Amino acid sequence: MSLQKILAISGKPGLYELKVQTRTGFVAESLLDGKKITVGLRANVSLLSEIAVYTYNEEVRLAEVLKAIAEKENEGPAISHKEDDAKLKAYFREVLPEFDEDRVYTSDIKKVLNWYNLLQPKGLVTIEALTEKEPETEKQEEASE
Repeated sequence: MSLQKILAISGKPGLYELKVQTRTGFVAESLLDGKKITVGLRANVSLLSEIAVYTYNEEVRLAEVLKAIAEKENEGPAISHKEDDAKLKAYFREVLPEFDEDRVYTSDIKKVLNWYNLLQPKGLVTIEALTEKEPETEKQEEASE
C-alpha cells in the first residue's frame, strides 16, 4: 500500500485506504479502526499523493514532507499534533525550513503530523517507501545508451 490509495475524507476522522470503486462512489477502510465505509461521489475527498505544502519558492509534495519527518525522527513517531502552536511551528520549521508561514496554518501542520503518526506504525512513511522509484522505461533507456 502506498500514499496513492490513502484518502482524507472531509468530516471524517483519520485516514482511509481506498478499497473498491463502485458506481455510486467507493468503499474505504479506516486506518484507525479497520471499519469499512461507503463514500458517495459528492463527498470532499483528497488523495494524500495529490496534497502539497506551500513554501516560499514552490509547492512541496506531502510525500516529501513525510519523508523529511521520517528522516528527522529516524522513522519513529513525530511529536503530537496536540502540542501548542509555537512548538508545532518550530518543529515544522526544522522539517521544512522554507514553508510559507502566511499560507500554511497551524491546523495544516497539525493534520500533517497527525497523518504521519497514523501512517508511521503501519510502515507507510519509511524513507524507502516514500522515495520515488524511477519508471522502468527510463531505466531501460539509460541502460541502452
